[in-house]
Amino acid sequence: MRSARLSTRPAVGLLVAAAVVSIISTEAQAQRWTWPEKAENLQVLPEDFPPERLSAVMRGFTRALGVRCSHCHVGEEGQPLSEYDFPSDENPKKDIARTMLKMLGDINEHLDSFESTGAKPVNMWCHTCHRGTARPHTLDDQLMETFSTHGTDAMVDEYAALRERYYGRAAYDFGENSLNALGYALLGQNEVEAAIAVFRLNVEKFSESANVYDSLAEAYMTAGNNRLARIYYEKSLLLDPGNQNAMDKLDEIATMKSE
Repeated sequence: MRSARLSTRPAVGLLVAAAVVSIISTEAQAQRWTWPEKAENLQVLPEDFPPERLSAVMRGFTRALGVRCSHCHVGEEGQPLSEYDFPSDENPKKDIARTMLKMLGDINEHLDSFESTGAKPVNMWCHTCHRGTARPHTLDDQLMETFSTHGTDAMVDEYAALRERYYGRAAYDFGENSLNALGYALLGQNEVEAAIAVFRLNVEKFSESANVYDSLAEAYMTAGNNRLARIYYEKSLLLDPGNQNAMDKLDEIATMKSE
């Protein structure tokens, strides 16, 4: 009778598993990060700022601006925090953050001097203005900046990208008034075709609003296209029969046509 031979495969499997666990453990140790008991190079926050409060402030910065540690500190996204050079001042945005923190303190000091009109005093923090974006722009300001640099198509594309990323969050106001304000700002700069593109976008998003058709009609009238102006003023009147501006403009177009 042959003696039973023990398979070596389970042993090999255990060795491989142990090796994997060892590698994972080593990587976890390399990436482990603990807040220092005494942080270096604090210039606005107190030098003896405790680690738990420092953690809360830094995490508050990242959430308020929608950024990661590398936005202000020296380090690359994806590398362990233990490899960051947090005390370094090489990243210029770190000084911007310090200045903003000082400004925040000044604002709250002034607010403390006001009598509270609510259940508790108003308190400003980074998210009050930033609302999850690194640069606290309104939607129309952001899109105008893009138009000025890259033109109409890029502006329209950016609107779609911002809406996809931020819709339903506090970062931008995606109501009809934002695009309406942008459209009239473009008309004021005599950028009529760009204004038409913006107003058409507003019509697409708010097709039940009489006001967006009225604005688009005005842009077409400014462009000298009275046929389309009449169509959109009539659409505005259909949604809001009391729109006196649309009535007046339709009368004006009819008079111009008869001359």
